[in-house]
Parts: sequence; structure tokens; C-alpha cells
Amino acid sequence: NGKGKSSSAFGMVARALGHGMRVAVVQFIKGSYSTGEEAFFSRFPEVEYHVMGAGFTWETQDCERDTRAARAAWEKALVLLRNPAIRLVLLDELNIALKCGYLPLTEVIEALQNRPPMQHAVVTGRGARPELIEIADTVSEIADVKHAFRAGIRAQKGIEW
Repeated sequence: NGKGKSSSAFGMVARALGHGMRVAVVQFIKGSYSTGEEAFFSRFPEVEYHVMGAGFTWETQDCERDTRAARAAWEKALVLLRNPAIRLVLLDELNIALKCGYLPLTEVIEALQNRPPMQHAVVTGRGARPELIEIADTVSEIADVKHAFRAGIRAQKGIEW
């Protein structure tokens, strides 16, 4: 639940770009406003950047719309996960889409297991399903020790997005 899941993943995107790799990003939940990551990484021709979400699920309260947005994002992700020229695919907030039941877990696991051999997939978001953790090569957990939000400090441009 801690802050820094997507930030860590975008660090991997930067590292891959530094080594001349092609990268793709699909953001599943974020989408109602522009982020610093999108503004920065979409400048690179080696990056395919897709903001596909309908906004944070706790803000939209529209399950049907969120499910449609997740399905569209997943269809885009499937194309990227089948492309051997893309070496790193970041599926940002996919765990939230799975936790909310917007996508079938079995379909996601199958696609991840069948991607090209040298392609890396990074999945972010709270509440990773145990079945997804089981098939992963690396799993990191970010603990929520202290957060400025609980002290009344609102999310800030350049820090949270």
C-alpha cells in the first residue's frame, strides 16, 4: 500500500531506455489527468505510451465504464505483450483492475506466461493476486510506513503525479 510502486516501475523504464531498449507503458486506472511520467516518457520515440484508464476507481464509481476502460487497456497490452521488439512492458495499476474484477485473472496470467522470451513485464498496483505473485520472477512490496496525506497534505504535482 506504500507510495512508490509506479515510481519504481518507471525507474525500470528509464533504465531500459538507457540501454537502448524499446518500451511500452499501459496505464490501466490513471487517465483523468496528465502525469509527469507521461509528459516525460512520451517524448521518447522508443516508448509507446498509452493512458487508458477512466480515472481512479474510487473517484468514478462507475463499474461498467471502468470495466470497459480496463478491457480496452488490456487489448492494447495484449498487442504489446506479443511484440518481441518491445523489451519491457509496464502494466501500471493492472493489479487494481484485477482486484476489482475488471479483467479475468486467468487471461492475464496466460498472456504474461506466453510473451516473447526476452520481454520483461512489470505489473504495478495494490493488492497483487496470489496467482500473479506465484508466476512472477520478482516481487517487491512497498510498505506504507508514513504518508503526508495522513497529515493533511494533499497530493502534489511532480510528487504524486
